[in-house]
Amino acid sequence: MVRIRLARIGLKRQPVYRIVVADQRKARNGKEIEILGHYNPRTRPSTEVFNEARALYWLSVGAQPSESVKNIFDRTGTTARYQRVLKGESIEAVAAEREQELAAAAPVSPKTNYPSPAPGEGKGPRAKERAAAALKASASSEEA
Repeated sequence: MVRIRLARIGLKRQPVYRIVVADQRKARNGKEIEILGHYNPRTRPSTEVFNEARALYWLSVGAQPSESVKNIFDRTGTTARYQRVLKGESIEAVAAEREQELAAAAPVSPKTNYPSPAPGEGKGPRAKERAAAALKASASSEEA
């Protein structure tokens, strides 16, 4: 079965993915049939750039998207446009709408290195408590 899925191409701890069409029996980064685009989850908001006309074509001939690609397609509206293709609209006309949306959208910053959160704003339920305790400890050590 042909599957639309992600193939990892990023560095260690810096994931970037290609959106590819491949046989589901091949390895994650194995030989692909076609590269549709790329996905960078590290930018804010995440960057999804792919050829929607080709994605709609592959969906129309029976390719199944993986769970993560299905989520990307839902976010970008590709799934809704695919439903319109099934009802009889042409792939070219539907894909042209996405091109217009991308042209009108604000550009996404390629910056992926963000500063650490301030003390007390980190993750975890007790982050503020730990920050207050550390501040209190540093204040008491300065007095002594």
